[in-house]
Amino acid sequence: MMHSLVIGGTRGIGRAVVRMFAGEGHRVTAIGRRPPSERVTGVTYLEADLLDPKRIDDVFSSLGKLNNLVFMQRYRGQDDAWTGEIETTLTATKTAIEQLAGKFEKPAAIVMMSSIIAEHVVHNQPVSYHVGKAGINQLVRYYAVMLGEQGIRVNGVAPATTLKDESKDVYLKDEKLLSLYQKMIPLRRMGTAEEVAQVIGFLCSEKSSFVTGQVITVDGGLTLQFPESLVRCISGI
Repeated sequence: MMHSLVIGGTRGIGRAVVRMFAGEGHRVTAIGRRPPSERVTGVTYLEADLLDPKRIDDVFSSLGKLNNLVFMQRYRGQDDAWTGEIETTLTATKTAIEQLAGKFEKPAAIVMMSSIIAEHVVHNQPVSYHVGKAGINQLVRYYAVMLGEQGIRVNGVAPATTLKDESKDVYLKDEKLLSLYQKMIPLRRMGTAEEVAQVIGFLCSEKSSFVTGQVITVDGGLTLQFPESLVRCISGI
């Protein structure tokens, strides 16, 4: 049975990934800083702060063999955003990969959660988030090369704003906001957490057996457009 570990698997897209793996019959372990608000049947949930080395060592040592490792964590603390984001997004990812690399058995895949913000600048996120996601893209490339000889494939996904359990009502009930997204996105709708999870599932499957070092954008074509042209189209100028 495939064993899939999802770090940050208790909410948002991470929870959708856990549901997907469980539905495919995987043995699933989900790590979160807090207990999940919804438990998926058959999934093992472990509470751990990624910035607590002792707790993480204990959790990792109990895992057994792995096939898939998916990073979905996000810094949500109230302390210094720069330090918290870099440590949670980059340092914790690096530490986990280097501690767990020896536990993999084939087929083996690692997927990291990036964002279109790794390549673009948005006004409602701090510089730490931008730098953290840009760093994730480089971690994908670095570990794809370094772990390739072990048969471990490493890839990433970069979604845009996505409908998640926690936020979808905000978008779906705001007709003006929803209409704006429908105008901006070439596919004329917002993507869902489940759709991002399906791309992650593909990257963890044998269907992508010769794909490594790639970050796949999952945005319905949004970032393909020249900004000036997009603004003119939306504004009707």
